[in-house]
Amino acid sequence: MYWLEQFWYRISPLHLALWPLSLVFGAAATVRRLLYRVGIFPTTRLKVPVIIVGNITVGGTGKTPCVIWLANWLREHGYRPGIVSRGYGGTARSPLRATADSDPRITGDEAVLLARRCVCPVWVGGKRVAAAQALLVAHPDCNVIISDDGLQHFALARDVELAVIDGVRGCGNGMLLPAGPMREPLRRLARVDALIINGGKVFPLAMLPPGVLSFEMRVEGGTFYNIRDPRQEVGAGQFAAQTTHGVAGIGNPQRFFNHLRELGVSFTAHPFPDHHAYIASDCAFGAHEAVIMTEKDAVKCARLAGGNWWALRVDAVIDRAFGDFILHRIGK
Repeated sequence: MYWLEQFWYRISPLHLALWPLSLVFGAAATVRRLLYRVGIFPTTRLKVPVIIVGNITVGGTGKTPCVIWLANWLREHGYRPGIVSRGYGGTARSPLRATADSDPRITGDEAVLLARRCVCPVWVGGKRVAAAQALLVAHPDCNVIISDDGLQHFALARDVELAVIDGVRGCGNGMLLPAGPMREPLRRLARVDALIINGGKVFPLAMLPPGVLSFEMRVEGGTFYNIRDPRQEVGAGQFAAQTTHGVAGIGNPQRFFNHLRELGVSFTAHPFPDHHAYIASDCAFGAHEAVIMTEKDAVKCARLAGGNWWALRVDAVIDRAFGDFILHRIGK
């Protein structure tokens, strides 16, 4: 899949070869949506508002930083949020609470990161409805649910739909899977409540569905913490005189590498597929050489980390008008 993702964001004859399969994928997705819409497939509405933070493309767009920002914003404004996730990359199928100390091989890496960064319960499961229901039973004070991903998970009724878009890569060649990165056609964006554009303007305005509300998001951070001992924190200058390796197993590794370069860090880049399951040989560099990785990678590499392994802490920055919009929508 990783090599295929590279073709989705460039021009290649492979796109045309896979185009017939995209037609099949699109037809199946349309029928599935229709079955939910007419009630043949059931939709469950929870007793609390549900906010979906998803995307219409495969790969990283910045959903997790957005979810962290949103959860913290809601807490600051008196809400008691809970987060549900499929737990992608983990083995958990039945509802299970993810904590800061959970094994990412069971709960998935993103769920552990969310549990570490958000002071609220995080539950995972193969079915988001069941995970959300289990969360509400275990935490009856929870009064809003945030779903990390799930824009296409129509079994869970939602009060707010948010689509996060990569402001640099956009939607690639614009084709549906497997010829392109699209889970749904671009016109699907006309039905979401708001777009979150991560990293700048992505499309000419004429390509966006008319009338869709949009907010800009950027990801910032310049502090590195030691993976073995997170209490140790350093700045980018720590790596000026070291041989350094940048490691990223996320949907868009290039964004992380660009971030490091903007901080003035010189390094050798080592991209891996999203949700990569690391083994010791993946990062078998010199014993005294520095390794820098994303927080999501650090969750999985704690058991492998040497003393000179670091994670870059990042946070989403979004206009407070977005937060006010969310408060208005769920407060109706």
